[in-house]
Amino acid sequence: MSTPTLVLVLLAIGIAGFFVVRRRALLSADGDARNLHSLPFYYGSNAFIFACIPAFLLMIVWLVLQPILINTAVSRSISDDAISAGSSRTLMMSDIRRVADGLTTAVDEGQMTEETARDMRVELTNVRDLLGEVGVALGSNVTETTLTAAQQYRLLDARYNLIMTLVVLTLAASGLTFAYLRTDRDFRARNTVETTVRGILIFASTIAILTTVGIILSLLFETINFFRQYSWTDFFFSATWSPNFRGNSDLGILPLLWGTLYISFIALLVAVPVGLFAAIYLSEYAGPRLRSIAKPAIEILAGIPTIVYGLFALVTVGPFLRDYFAQPTGFGDSASSVLTAGLVMGIMLIPFVSSLSDDIINAVPQSLRDGSLGLGATQSETIRQVIIPAALPGIVGAILLAASRAIGETMIVVLGAGAAARLSLNPFEAMTTVTVKIVSQLTGDTDFASPETLVAFALGLTLFVMTLGLNVIALVIVRKYREQYE
Repeated sequence: MSTPTLVLVLLAIGIAGFFVVRRRALLSADGDARNLHSLPFYYGSNAFIFACIPAFLLMIVWLVLQPILINTAVSRSISDDAISAGSSRTLMMSDIRRVADGLTTAVDEGQMTEETARDMRVELTNVRDLLGEVGVALGSNVTETTLTAAQQYRLLDARYNLIMTLVVLTLAASGLTFAYLRTDRDFRARNTVETTVRGILIFASTIAILTTVGIILSLLFETINFFRQYSWTDFFFSATWSPNFRGNSDLGILPLLWGTLYISFIALLVAVPVGLFAAIYLSEYAGPRLRSIAKPAIEILAGIPTIVYGLFALVTVGPFLRDYFAQPTGFGDSASSVLTAGLVMGIMLIPFVSSLSDDIINAVPQSLRDGSLGLGATQSETIRQVIIPAALPGIVGAILLAASRAIGETMIVVLGAGAAARLSLNPFEAMTTVTVKIVSQLTGDTDFASPETLVAFALGLTLFVMTLGLNVIALVIVRKYREQYE
């Protein structure tokens, strides 16, 4: 049984149990709900909880552990002699999983004949025919060992899925039976349901914390593995980025940090003045009708996918800057440049600065405005000398949050700035950022034991520390200088 089908079956069991147990509770009270300790709804909800929640938790844990167990079992069945030269066990397991997915797809879609499905020992000369039937393209390094291991992978996956289905359904039925048997007029169903709901709320509130801890630990462990193979001084202080998966790589982060900060600086030069001025106009000058139209129109920019901004940079902004600025002035002849990515990224960040600044400016009490105007100040003087100083901590926090967003951007940089890692002040030259290199180092079939791949985790941890630092600075500034108004 597939996972979506199993989920639907569990929901059906829970819903059926809700009505059955609810009816049992009413019957125990002679049909009068006033004789029950709790409302009938709580009795039915208790049955739904016992039927579904333990089964769902078990299924989630099972689905997390099952691939790990299958990978371990299949990997142990492959001898070291079966791994071809120039490959690794990790790469071979990647091929095995792709073949197994192809076999499963072929069986599900009826593309494989019964004879082929029963033939679990295919000769090496028939490997190409089998791969053609299941629609899997693995290149020229497919061996009989890979196909046999893929068949074992698929069989173990099917077997574990069957066991999971039986265990989960048994647990759901047992939970429903337990809830049914303990239901009577004196059972405190409301207390049980509310305690369970409180536990669910506590668990939900800790998900963000647990996710953050998991991300940090995963980055930290792989970064430690990287620095065991590559010098940390060369990584942080080298000005050369030249990865080579055959060895002898130069993995200095300085060119990537320079490109990241350069592009982000240009983006903020665009976003901060435009966004801040737009916020001041909308909050202090615009009428209610214009504000109701202009503010949503600006915020539409925040809903545009970044890939669309990247295409805009690639097709429109880049060629325009090249043809009318870079080539005539002799600064370059490429459409991919720091300025291209920075301008487009700045446009993307305008609604972040504008919306946050607008909310902060509107939070300044009207009494400050009235007092300033009453003392004879003009509206512009009131904005410059009263409103902006009062809202400045929040505005600085909004700018730092926009900077964090700029540092983590990828698609605009890929399409607008190129992938060249270099140290240069020329804004019309192609450069790249940390996020782009993280993607490139993890793309394709790579050996996760090599420093050229593990460097992506070191880059990710560095980027995480940078954005975390900006967010912390923003929070400190807002909390330290925030004015409390009544």
